[in-house]
Amino acid sequence: MKLFTKAIETKLIDNHNKHKTAWNDEHPTNIDSKVVCKLFNPTGLGTWYLTEYNPETKTAFGLAVLHEKEFGYIDMPELLEFKGLMGLGIERDLYFPMNKKTLEECREE
Repeated sequence: MKLFTKAIETKLIDNHNKHKTAWNDEHPTNIDSKVVCKLFNPTGLGTWYLTEYNPETKTAFGLAVLHEKEFGYIDMPELLEFKGLMGLGIERDLYFPMNKKTLEECREE
């Protein structure tokens, strides 16, 4: 499965460029940012709510829900390489509404 559609990738990059300009490349923990997409491990632990993506460094920013819930940077090549049970990789939640929930709302769920 392709993790980012063109529309999702464009929105994630746009969000990154807005923060890069506004914060001089130092990222704040902006929990009010709207989540663009949700990724998950279909065979176990791991959910990621992404608000932005830097195509140069191939890192995304968002909320990672593993053993605990943490805001921070996510290495996208590492997620793409992951294979769980029966060789299944990380998937995108096709039914997650783009730009409806903030990172804080996702953390509270």
